[in-house]
Amino acid sequence: MHIDDFDYDLPQDRIAQTPLTPRHESRLMVINRADEVIEHTTFWQIDQYLSPGDVLVLNETRVIPARIHGKKQPGGGKVELLLLDREDHTTWTAMVGGKGLSPGRRIAIDGGPDAEIVSVLDGPKRRVRFDEPIEPYFDKVGHVPLPPYIHTQLDDPERYQTVYSKTPGSSAAPTAGLHFTPPLMEKLEHKGVEFTRLTLHVGLDTFAPVTETDPREHKIHTEWCELDPQAAQRINAAKAEGKRVVAVGTTSVRTLETAARGSAGEDAVSPISGPTDLFILPGFEFKAVDCLITNFHLPKSTLLMLVSAFASRELIFHAYQTAIERQYRFYSFGDAMLII
Repeated sequence: MHIDDFDYDLPQDRIAQTPLTPRHESRLMVINRADEVIEHTTFWQIDQYLSPGDVLVLNETRVIPARIHGKKQPGGGKVELLLLDREDHTTWTAMVGGKGLSPGRRIAIDGGPDAEIVSVLDGPKRRVRFDEPIEPYFDKVGHVPLPPYIHTQLDDPERYQTVYSKTPGSSAAPTAGLHFTPPLMEKLEHKGVEFTRLTLHVGLDTFAPVTETDPREHKIHTEWCELDPQAAQRINAAKAEGKRVVAVGTTSVRTLETAARGSAGEDAVSPISGPTDLFILPGFEFKAVDCLITNFHLPKSTLLMLVSAFASRELIFHAYQTAIERQYRFYSFGDAMLII
């Protein structure tokens, strides 16, 4: 296995800069793993490929407005904080932009509590402590961070949230879910398709490319996830009834397969709550997920490796080349893929 096995060339104009309206009008590529047939439709028509009793597993995490601007004290120089992980009620790991941000430096936040640099971590990462919890001030001082490849301002921050988002904690959206709308979900429920939910808080490392020559040597990022007992029971019942478990996004895959690692007896999954460091590469044996809804991912990314494990590297790269030739839109605001 070599990192170049997961590289491809994408024209810059294929990177979607804005979301479509309505969301469910995005294009959908359907890949059948059994016969390697590829079909092209719209996301609104996804019900044609789903059956009554299928369980769609949604990640209901919500992106926090984690980009915060402030000024160094003393001096007044500009500072940008991108909050990553909360360590306690007032302390966060953050990416910082600005010079002279060493331990002890104070930061004034206009409209929110002031902060202090506690310690230096790797590169631009710092441990930052606010004078009081920052969460109540998010709506006033925070901005939703967009991926680094999106350069167009988003007028409505809710377009970078799923319509079913509930639990704040992510630095990035679980983008496969961005295609769902209430009318589409109602349409699927009318057909007999069921929904269940889990949570995985997405970290910014999801955009980081793998740099090791051998991807197996890559240290995967850790993300917090939870599958509650009720959701686990519903998934186990579906598996026992011979119904399909359809993961909406790679985040749902990662959570479900982490839950499968700890399952006992005949159960496919067990309830979990805590960090996961599961790294899914080709050769991985999937125990919980039968189908996958996903977007098109960055070259050399762990997400592309996961999708290549679920289908096959050859089939996925053929599909990606087809998507480029057919002018599909890529990445977070791009089109979708259903792998069955």
